[in-house]
Amino acid sequence: MVLKPEEVTSIIKKELEKYKTRLRTESIGTVIQVGDTIARVYGLDDVMMGELVQFSDNIMGMVLNLEEDSAGVVIFGTDNPDKNIREGDIVKRTGNIVQVPVGEALVGRVVNALGRPIDGKGQVITQKFRPLESSAPNVIQRQPVKEPLQTGIKAIDAMAPIGRGQRELVIGDRQTGKTAIAIDTIINQKGKDVYCIYCAIGQKLSSVVAVNEVLKKHGAMEYTTIVSASSRASASLQYLAPYAACAIAEDFMYAGKHVLVIYDDLSKHAQAYRQLSLLLRRPPGREAYPGDIFYLHSRLLERSAKLNDELGAGSITAIPIIETQAGDISSYIPTNVISITDGQIYLESDLFYAGVRPAVNVGLSVSRVGGKAQSKAMRQVASKLRLDLAQYRELVTFTQFGTDLDKTTRAQLTRGERMVEVLKQVQYEPLETAKQVIIIYAGTNGYLDDLPAGAVKKFEAKLYKFIEINYPDLQAEIESKNDLDPGVRSKLDKLIVDCKKEFLAGS
Repeated sequence: MVLKPEEVTSIIKKELEKYKTRLRTESIGTVIQVGDTIARVYGLDDVMMGELVQFSDNIMGMVLNLEEDSAGVVIFGTDNPDKNIREGDIVKRTGNIVQVPVGEALVGRVVNALGRPIDGKGQVITQKFRPLESSAPNVIQRQPVKEPLQTGIKAIDAMAPIGRGQRELVIGDRQTGKTAIAIDTIINQKGKDVYCIYCAIGQKLSSVVAVNEVLKKHGAMEYTTIVSASSRASASLQYLAPYAACAIAEDFMYAGKHVLVIYDDLSKHAQAYRQLSLLLRRPPGREAYPGDIFYLHSRLLERSAKLNDELGAGSITAIPIIETQAGDISSYIPTNVISITDGQIYLESDLFYAGVRPAVNVGLSVSRVGGKAQSKAMRQVASKLRLDLAQYRELVTFTQFGTDLDKTTRAQLTRGERMVEVLKQVQYEPLETAKQVIIIYAGTNGYLDDLPAGAVKKFEAKLYKFIEINYPDLQAEIESKNDLDPGVRSKLDKLIVDCKKEFLAGS
């Protein structure tokens, strides 16, 4: 069949009408230098700060430096992530700022700094994402911190209380029990409708696994997410980890929920950022840290807040951890973080080695929120405790130089010694608030003064059992009333005396 010229023309016209140009533009650059997990890229003229870029073999990186004719990119991954990248390789923009998956799907999971699971339980299935960096709530969007966040640790709940929305620093030398306080606080949130996020920065993988196992054993992984950037991970992932943890927490906070975030620890975070900054050739300042090291932590910790009722009244409580060298809390990074936070819990090596655990130094530990973050009952029994213990420490030092003591001084030493024993606590056994109130009441009112110091812990255990058998409703009454009125005080006086008689008769 032979087509006529006009038919051929009409067919060509129809085909031309169907044809649509499928041009796609991509912003690409070229690697001009690579090494030490840093790539210098030429050609990404319109790239954004903090944007994800893609190298060959699906390797990802983040833009951290914008210069006149190039961009400094940190490369993600573990075990030499830049080994497969060569000079001349193509780098593509993604158009996305670094973000992490958020939502209920992350509860009970262990993820890396990009929110990818590393616990072998399959993918995190969620449609929600948040950028790692976001603005902190402004003054109008916040409300005062006034609800207590109980740690279950007597020394902290009594003398350096933490409130929901607060930022309380835990600071001390290596191996003084900083992580133990964080883990106990997470365990104590069971049944209190508080989501917990534990962010491990620069730790050994074995340490992260051990924390995971402890939390599983105590049923705490049911409401906890672990964000891990281990010592194997690149400095870039260690730098991103706390921001990822904060982004996950913010999703819960803006949904009207309460969240506790542990940053363990920000000393390693600062070191990772210093490493990246020096490799990116930013000018070094004091101790070789870059000039914006303060801003690094302030923009992270300022995101912790107690939101106002219009925004759902959710909260993020931050417990950053800082490691000191030889107890020097006046060095650069510790003083930076102390000035950002609302108080600090200082753990002293000498106390730790003397068997006082948790090794909280009463004189240097403080909560700037104070009694507002305490239950009324705890405030009533603990009001004099800090002063009594501080005086006891001074007297112990003073009496090393002499033995001739008056009656009042001996009584103060006796009381202080018993209260130190009361505040000692076994790891992974946080106490309910009512039990803390009862034993501190017994100590501050002199009921333990005539007991041998070594018998205080046995008496404490006996007292709790005695109450369970003879006064089963007392704990609930203290927690519901939240006030030690004369009726409750008379009950406490009677039960402590009766229990003490039984205890002394049995011993």
